[in-house]
Amino acid sequence: MSIALLSVLALAQAAGTPSPPDCTYDREKMLALSQQEFDQDLEGGWRVLAKRGCSEEAAELIRDWRHEKRAHASILYWHEGQLRAEIGQTEQAIALFKLTYKSPEWDRDFGWNHYVDGSIAFLSRDREMLARAIDRLKEVPAPDNLTFKRPDGSSFMMAWPPNLNVLEAFDRCWDLPYAEAYAMKECVTPEQAG
Repeated sequence: MSIALLSVLALAQAAGTPSPPDCTYDREKMLALSQQEFDQDLEGGWRVLAKRGCSEEAAELIRDWRHEKRAHASILYWHEGQLRAEIGQTEQAIALFKLTYKSPEWDRDFGWNHYVDGSIAFLSRDREMLARAIDRLKEVPAPDNLTFKRPDGSSFMMAWPPNLNVLEAFDRCWDLPYAEAYAMKECVTPEQAG
């Protein structure tokens, strides 16, 4: 074989195999961030790793940050759980999700616990439980004002009830893995018939 042909074959093989993402980060810098910077900055903190395709590293970083800060905010457990669900660590994800349940008084007007139930149902492969969670979430009454402020101060109009689109995506894409059912356009916003 000629050198040119070997070069073409090597390039073709290399093009078919994507290189692994760069999952390096400055651990000390990450652990020094405030919770707002670490968890709510959509362009910073653990999300930088997740956007690069480093979900496992991002989950481990959230766990390490929680331990370092002795932080028990349920949103941190939730985000770590989502990352673990995304990479197939189902049992760990379910255990983390269960740590995010709110008191009935707190959740009466929001429906977070129904979202948790539905997410656990999807991971547990319990479609009846998912259907019940969707029905209960639909029953949560909408507040008079659906305009909310983001952490950066900008406003947005919240779809009601919150997270219903995710649970319905899980139902539509029942046979897909968590990461795909959660994020694929076909699952989240199905084409309208017609």
